[in-house]
Amino acid sequence: MLMAESLKQQSPEYAKMSQATAISLGLARGRMYRGAVNKCVNLLVHYPEGCSANCAYCGLARKRPGTYRDKSFIHVAWPVFPMDEIITAINKAPAYVKRTCISMITNGKCQKATLMMTKRLRNETALPVSILISPTILEGEDLLEMKESGSDKIGVAIDLATPELFEEFRGKGVSGPHKWEKYWEIVELGLKVFKQPNVGAHLMVGMGETEEQMVSLIDRLWHMGVVTHLFSFFAEEGSKLAEMPRPPWSTYLRVQLARYLIEENLAGCGDMGFDEAGRIIEFGPGRDLLESIINLGTPFMTGGCLGPDGEVACNRPFGNCLPDIKQWNYPYRPNEEELALIRQNIFRVDN
Repeated sequence: MLMAESLKQQSPEYAKMSQATAISLGLARGRMYRGAVNKCVNLLVHYPEGCSANCAYCGLARKRPGTYRDKSFIHVAWPVFPMDEIITAINKAPAYVKRTCISMITNGKCQKATLMMTKRLRNETALPVSILISPTILEGEDLLEMKESGSDKIGVAIDLATPELFEEFRGKGVSGPHKWEKYWEIVELGLKVFKQPNVGAHLMVGMGETEEQMVSLIDRLWHMGVVTHLFSFFAEEGSKLAEMPRPPWSTYLRVQLARYLIEENLAGCGDMGFDEAGRIIEFGPGRDLLESIINLGTPFMTGGCLGPDGEVACNRPFGNCLPDIKQWNYPYRPNEEELALIRQNIFRVDN
């Protein structure tokens, strides 16, 4: 009976929800480190058969052991809720909740279900809706329908900094369906439909690229009109890369700072200097200005889709690391103790 019931629980009538979202909406109990709050309702389409892709680092990978329903994603459980219950909870949500995001998976049922879920959320709640799309199963007309259904922003998880790494970890290297060229085609089509600055690209540091390669890609995207939502590799238990370490914190801090400078039009990749290993050794602005920017703390906070107030709504608390003074993405502005640690580490090359 339970198995039969779980087979019926699929999108668009049901959706998975991140643990942090469930806490924010009062659908689960818990507290977060240093009073962090999850400002975005993060939803994931759900089907018993799961995702047909097999990305080496993903908790939802086809060949990762376990049923799709029980697989963790970004290190936490994603319980399944009826959309009716989700919408009711959103309408009672705390004022800090500013946006909803629907994440697609690589499953042919996704297009129709995502549109239906988007329409319901726009018609029955006051929150704007983003969609983290799955380019492999989409064409240009799908993007038009997403816009018409009420979504105002899309995200594309390019993740890897080079076509070779993309192929190794998302394409033929893992018997996966994704193609680098298709992702870039959809990014370009997305810009035509949603316009700047409503297209975001997820990029993940720590997959074998150099800092120079990652910064060059961020620069390329910015000049196209695409904003970067930066992640750090953080191994999922049971995934193909479960034993691979995360990137050095100093590397991630430098890339975060470079991204901030690029997207604030304070420097470009061509203004920066790199050593023989591709590490950033010169950022462009003078030392005094650079120190003042570091002291803001803003470059090291999570980047994501904005809410109606112009602030980051998709702040994904502790999605890249466990709660600690040393964060790979701060879901709040770093305090003085955290900033002191950032200043001590950002220019290091040995950690």
